[in-house]
Amino acid sequence: MEPAREKFHFLRSWGPLFAQSFNDWMEDRALRFSAALAYYSIFAMAPLVIIAIAVAGLIFGEQAARGQVYQQIEWLLGAKGATEIQTLIQASSDPHKSVLATVVGIVTLLIGASGVFGQLKDALNTIWGVRLKPGGGIGASLREYLLSFSMVVGVGFLLIISLLMSAVLQAINNFMTGYLPIPSFVAPLTGLLSLFILIVLFALIFKVLPDVEIGWNDVWIGATVTALLFTLGKALISLYLGTSSIASSFGAAGALILLLVWVYYSTTIFLLGAEFTQAYARKFGSGIRPSHNATFASERLREEQGMPKKIPEPEARA
Repeated sequence: MEPAREKFHFLRSWGPLFAQSFNDWMEDRALRFSAALAYYSIFAMAPLVIIAIAVAGLIFGEQAARGQVYQQIEWLLGAKGATEIQTLIQASSDPHKSVLATVVGIVTLLIGASGVFGQLKDALNTIWGVRLKPGGGIGASLREYLLSFSMVVGVGFLLIISLLMSAVLQAINNFMTGYLPIPSFVAPLTGLLSLFILIVLFALIFKVLPDVEIGWNDVWIGATVTALLFTLGKALISLYLGTSSIASSFGAAGALILLLVWVYYSTTIFLLGAEFTQAYARKFGSGIRPSHNATFASERLREEQGMPKKIPEPEARA
């Protein structure tokens, strides 16, 4: 009877847990981080898509890979947003550029893309209530940059896997259409695949980026809830942007503004999921403690940043 009673108590606590997550989300000024991430995403979008197209092009051919990628972007951002991304990609991969200009452009784009994960790391550290210890020097800064760069490559790899799996499912669906009277059973698998990719991506971000030690069980639960929130929010955001006049209000820059707004709202939802993850880990999971190169943020530091103190846990529970 004890396990059943504990399970009922856990389910009854989910409501207050979400309420606490939302309250923490407001206190940690997540909207500020969302705005910064939206800015950096303009630089990150191009290299990530270029990596996905280049690798997938080795298997499907460049034109087919571009078509698949732009189709996915159009589903997320609409036709105007996809056109803006396509323009960024073409400008970044222009074959008529000199070798030096190409190298400089790629390096600039990768630095901007790494900035996304640097900002994301800062946001997650704030949510988790930790900060890096001072005095790390050049070596610590270099490690931080390499970590951010590795996350860029990792996200690009996940995009490639998602693209390949979507293509395989589409091929199976097309094959079934010609031989079976009910071919639509394959279609939901694409949505489940996208959800699975999101869960894996969010789990890696929660585990690797913030300077904390957190159990994998807490990470997977938090990543799953975040992916569900993100998927629901993505549909609502796309519906809103598709029916609003945001793009037309800014003329030629409308598509770029559309992309910024989409990333801003999407990041806001993601950070709410991150708040849920830390709240769950503290209340039901293994707890949270800083990594060896970090410490809990002091009350004074958080007050200087306009945020209330985050209640620390000296040690994670076993």
